Amino acid sequence: MSPRPELPPAFASDTPRRFAPPLSRGDSEQRLRWRESPLERGARRAGCVLATTLLLTFAAFARADVKVGDTFPALASAGVVTIVGGDLPVTTGKVVLVDFWASWCAPCKASFPAMAKLHADYAGRGFIIAAVSVDDKAAAAASFVKKFLPAFATLHDRAQKLVSQVVVPTMPTSYLLDRTGKVRFVHEGFHGDATDKEIRKEIETLLAEKI
Repeated sequence: MSPRPELPPAFASDTPRRFAPPLSRGDSEQRLRWRESPLERGARRAGCVLATTLLLTFAAFARADVKVGDTFPALASAGVVTIVGGDLPVTTGKVVLVDFWASWCAPCKASFPAMAKLHADYAGRGFIIAAVSVDDKAAAAASFVKKFLPAFATLHDRAQKLVSQVVVPTMPTSYLLDRTGKVRFVHEGFHGDATDKEIRKEIETLLAEKI
């Protein structure tokens, strides 16, 4: 039997070899942080703060819908423009019906003739209508207006800033404002004679109020 070969010195020790236990997740993260530079650590913390700030801002914006009792945003500051040219309607001291519509909205085709009658009956008493299109393309809104030729003001929310600020729930939706610019009534959708009768009653109430 041949003699047992001698092991090299590096492997010949009888002392058991010891291996470091695997790092836990916490240890790994801690060692990673030890290797971060102050600049990297600051950037990571700043990113967390920014993410939290954006989340809170979005949450606040999501709840910023205009409700009864709120002051309605000014049309001029929202960047809306007239569809057929001319200036924006003067709303100060008026009872105003702000109606959001779109060319693709089927109920809007029924609401426009009804609003034309409202305009004819109440315009001389301090009532105006501002019909705001939310169409992506100005040409679509212009084509719709050309078909109905309303006598009241038709506007285009070209950047969709106003509709986003108000958080309009559906098309059409109308907001009836008193003479101080506050929202007094909101109508989601258009339901024919039922909606028309409600709006007429509300207009009479608001016109009778004194500032």
